[in-house]
Amino acid sequence: MTEIDPATSTPDVAETQRRKNRGVKLFIRDIVLIFVAAIIISVGIKAFLIRSFYIPSGSMENTLQINDRIIVNELVPKLVAVQHGDVVVFKDPGGWLPPTVPVQQNPFAAGVDWVLSVVGLSAPDSNDHLIKRVIGLPGDRVACCNAFGQMTVNGIPLVEPYLKLPAGVTKASGDDFSVTVPKNSLWVMGDNRYDSKDSRYNRSTPSNGFVPMDDVVGRAFVISWPSSHWNWLDNYPTVFGGVSGAR
Repeated sequence: MTEIDPATSTPDVAETQRRKNRGVKLFIRDIVLIFVAAIIISVGIKAFLIRSFYIPSGSMENTLQINDRIIVNELVPKLVAVQHGDVVVFKDPGGWLPPTVPVQQNPFAAGVDWVLSVVGLSAPDSNDHLIKRVIGLPGDRVACCNAFGQMTVNGIPLVEPYLKLPAGVTKASGDDFSVTVPKNSLWVMGDNRYDSKDSRYNRSTPSNGFVPMDDVVGRAFVISWPSSHWNWLDNYPTVFGGVSGAR
């Protein structure tokens, strides 16, 4: 049997242990770097590309349900123009929403919510924003209703398949109106037309019912949660075909 000299074996054992320790440290370092990189990338994506919001009301039913989560393209309108029919998220232009009471959270829940909001997975400010469909762009003449109860944009009647109307009602708006959308503004309406405090009912606010383009956060393009509601959000180009050319 070969004897092992402790004097010669100890350095090998110590070196192996050092290598193991170094490997563990490198592994931890790599994990931390990956985590930090993911945070930086997520923050960058949130700041410049996309954000998540949840739907707090039924004003966009049946397109969007209460508590649905949506992903918003923040390149609209900064780099990509808003189009008729787009579903847009925007900050309150002033006076559209009632004052909100801050939600009280325990420190742990508040911390988790903050971290998720940083990476775009939570939307604690959803109650300070609104979501509606763009009906009128700058320069458009938007009116309701014609003899058939339809909305018109620049005299072109709209057949709106996305509308939710009360049983037996065919008129696209309970109130008649006629407006011309000013420069750098939008006229927006909810799909749940008889339960939406949209441009029609905010004409006494500072923005006169219009949404300044600078208040638009972005265009909602997909329902991300719950999975059973997953769907792309259409802007129905055929509904608004010919509207721009009729100005």
